[in-house]
Order: sequence, then structure tokens, then C-alpha cells
Amino acid sequence: MYVLGINAYHAGSSACLIHDGQLVAAAEEERFRRIKYWAGFPVEAIKFCLNQAAITPADLTHIGISRNPSANLHKKVMYALRRRPSFNLIKQRLGNMAEVRDTKRVFVTALGVPPEAVRAEFHNVEHHRAHMASAFFVSPFREAAIVSVDGFGDFVSTMLGRGKDNRIEVLETVNYPHSLGIVFTAVTQWLGFPNFGDEGKVQGLAGYGQPVYLEDLRKIVRLKPNRLFDLDLDYFIHWAEGVDMTWDGCPALATIFSEKFVKKFGPPRKPRSEITPVYANMAASLQAMLEEAEFHAVRRLQRITGETALCMAGGVALNSTFNGKVLPCTPFKDIFIQPAASDGGTALGVAYYIYHHVLGKPRCFVMTHSYTGPRFTNGNIENALLDSNVAHQRLDEEQLVCQVARLVADGNVVGWFQGNMEWGPRALGNRSILADPRRRDMKDVLNTRIKHREPFRPFAPSILQESVGEYFDQTYPDPFMIKTYGIHERQRERIPAVTHVDGTGRLQTVDREANGLYWKLIHEFGQVTGVPIVLNTSFNENEPIVCRPEEAIDCFLRTRMDALAIGNFLMKKQ
Repeated sequence: MYVLGINAYHAGSSACLIHDGQLVAAAEEERFRRIKYWAGFPVEAIKFCLNQAAITPADLTHIGISRNPSANLHKKVMYALRRRPSFNLIKQRLGNMAEVRDTKRVFVTALGVPPEAVRAEFHNVEHHRAHMASAFFVSPFREAAIVSVDGFGDFVSTMLGRGKDNRIEVLETVNYPHSLGIVFTAVTQWLGFPNFGDEGKVQGLAGYGQPVYLEDLRKIVRLKPNRLFDLDLDYFIHWAEGVDMTWDGCPALATIFSEKFVKKFGPPRKPRSEITPVYANMAASLQAMLEEAEFHAVRRLQRITGETALCMAGGVALNSTFNGKVLPCTPFKDIFIQPAASDGGTALGVAYYIYHHVLGKPRCFVMTHSYTGPRFTNGNIENALLDSNVAHQRLDEEQLVCQVARLVADGNVVGWFQGNMEWGPRALGNRSILADPRRRDMKDVLNTRIKHREPFRPFAPSILQESVGEYFDQTYPDPFMIKTYGIHERQRERIPAVTHVDGTGRLQTVDREANGLYWKLIHEFGQVTGVPIVLNTSFNENEPIVCRPEEAIDCFLRTRMDALAIGNFLMKKQ
């Protein structure tokens, strides 16, 4: 049985294919289109999944999309009758719903196959149910509490539930127009970061400020004793005027905050202008507010369910600062967040929701790594190298690991392109740029030569799983680089390039079984330097993470990277 899950007409469009419950392939469309957060219908990602399984559309048994226009329909109607939303908002919603309702027509047209050749049954899965399924059904837990938090999907912003075996039960929801994701995005825009996906920047900036506006934000996000929260909507415009959105190609979202927000907190920062203490303090206040609201939600969920394991999903589940505080600060003993927790991951959730919850199939898969994308043979890579006319040498695995470890230890910046591409927004050792975490100047070196990021944004450490306790204040594994832990004060001077201003690091724990080659490289670096950690950042330059060898070679040549290890080949610049 082949089940295809799709996220379409929303940022991070993606596809995921499972076969008899086992994950075959998953990838975001942006990696093929080379446009960040690409929205629309994920044609190339679907083709990749089918090619990976060596099947045609005719072999698919079930196809699902992570939207259900019929979900919460009565709430939508009642809201429209009460609020009388603008014609523009209604027109946007109806156009989007029409595409979502007719997935088969779009599917056969996009893939260029006759309708009669596709015999699969089509499903619409409610957005947040897909999020919850993406976390629980691939987790190691037979029972768990589940929380999904994002902007909006199918009229819901927050969903609490419980998973048991192959079933998910929804316990509580927060509906449109109240949303933590909307608040975080609105304040991110006010802070001068207008592009889709800029919310992650605010986490880094928060470490440089103080939460002096927290009491003001508490009046905007109002936590409730016997339920979750609501908003003072006067600070936002999405509920009254509507917000222009582009969900085809490059996603875009118009301004969400209102004039009342500006009158309260002052003029918004102009993009790329100076970041004064006012804006750093607002970033810190926003992060503190989000953490209070999320703790309120997960603690309430734990009291309701009595579960000791927690699964998290939704765009807000990418907030690594909060994620790292869950186990120390709540009764939960275990936590699981799959690597593509935001909307791209709903494709994964759709496939497993259909397989388990709809079809009743038993659980049989646990996601232990994120390497679900394309991989390329040494033959493919050598052809790309020859086409680029660049000097290179071929090495065996041991030679490659030893040479790269020494290059990094000597202060070089090395591109590392190996195996299957990662699923989700993090480079996790297969499409990475590596550097020495011991060098205090390495952050500036990377930003000057390659990344061109804001100076307040930290870089992440990849560390051998068995060495985590030596450097961090928690040892719970995090193979997906989705939690931030405190770095022991005694170790911060040893690894300054991956230590944030607040003494934390968003770590990736590297297990030998999940990624043996990357583990060997970090181990060898540890043998050379005494530090079993490398600085790991995504292999890209203001673009989606590289997918193909040609893209890796191009990025290497146009930036000031020192070396590139691609498959069994090594290139060095003079």
C-alpha cells in the first residue's frame, strides 16, 4: 500500500510517500524550485517521491492533502455572520478552498497523467490533525500528549490532543482569529523582519534584550485559567480587514499589526536599519510571552491527560528556546518533535494519519533520522565535477574523514555534501557547512565569506551523542537540532563560535547508527582537537539548502569556502 501525503497552497509545500507504513521519501518543493518556502502544488517533490519508490501515479493507493475545507465549517459560517469580513478576505479564502477541494484534478494536470490512470482514493485531512499525526505516529511513544501550534490552518491555530496506538483524540482547540503564531509573526514584522520565515531571527535577537514589555504583551495575549488564551484583537488587523497573502511561488504575508500596536510601542523598525535596545527588548519580551503561553498550554495538557510523553508540531514548535525548557520545567519526561515541524511536515502527517487513523493500520515506524531526500552516487558527483572543470581528488572514506577533520581544525570552512538530503529546515550533517567551534572569530568569518546573516544570529553545534553531558546541562538526545540547551559555563570559552550570548546552544546530537559518516568526522575532529563538536550551518547562501551536486559546487565556487567534501571527492581552493 502506497500512501502519498501532500502539503500544498501554503508555505513549505512538500510531499511524503510511505509504503506499508515505512517512510520511503519526503522532501520540500523549495529544494527543487530553489525558492525559499515555495508555496503552491509540490510537483517536483511528488515526482521525487515516486521516482524514489520506482512507481507511477497509478501505483498509489491513497493520496491526501493537509487541508480540509469542510473542517469547522459551522464555526466559519458563524464567524462570517458575526464579523462580516471584507470581500477581499472572502475572495482569497474561496479561491484557496476551490483548489484544495479538487486535489485530483490538480494532481493529474500537474503530473500530466490521464484521470483514469490515477485510481487512488483522495483524502482531505484537517491541518492541525495532520500536524499532530506528523509528530505522534512517527514518535517512539505508544501513548502521548500532543500539541500543535501555528498561525492558522482550517480555522484553528492551536490544537491539544492525545495519541494512543493508531488513534488521535482532539481535546481542545483555539480558533480563528486568536493565534500565538499570528502574534509572533506580527511582532516579527514590527521588528523589521518582513519576509516569510523571519520569525526564527527573533529567537536569536531575544538573547540581547530584556523582557521589559512583557507586562504589556500579557494584556494582548490573555491566558485563561480554565482554557488556553485569547487576544486583544485591536492590536492586529487580520480579523477585521484581512491580510494579503501569496501562496503560489514565493510566499508573502502583508502587515498584520495595527495602528494601535504602533501607538503603544512606537514606530516599526525599518528593515536593515540599526537594532536599538527598544527592538532587542521587544524580541526578548515576545519570546518570554510565547514561553508563558506555551507552558500554560502544555501544563494544562499534561494535567488533562496525565501523560508523561509529549509530541509537538506546528510552526511554533520550531521555537528551540522553548523546546529546550519543556523537560526541566514541566512534568513531562519525554518529548518528540519531528524535524519538519512546520507546515512542510504536514505532508508526513497526512500520510500517517491516513494509514493509521483512517485505515486502522498498526504502528510500525519510528523516525530516528531526517535523511529522506535525494542522494547521488559518486558517478553523478564526478560528472558534475568534470562539467564544472574544477580540480579534485578521490579519497576513500577514512582518508576523507581525516583530511576534512584536519582542514576544519586548521580554521578552514568546509562544505560537506553526503548521502540523502535532510527533511526539514535544518542541515543535519549531509548538506552542511562545517567550521571550528573553538575559534571566537568564526561567526564573523562565516557571515563575511558565505552566510551574510545578521550578527546576532547564532551558529549551531553538532556534538557526539555520548559527549553531550560534558558540554550541555541536559543530555536528552536531539538529533534534529530543534532544542536549545544551556552550555556549561566552564565550556563556553572552549566553544565560543557556537555559544550564544545567553550561554546556550541549539545543538544536534549525532548518533553513530543514524549517521555513521558524520559521527566519524566529528569523532576524528575530537581526536585532533580534544573537542567532539563541529560548528554546523546549512549549505547555502541566501537560498534553499543545496540539493544536487551542481548546486553544492556552484555555492562552493561563488563563495569564499575553503574546501568541499562531496561524496568521496575533495576540492580545495588555493
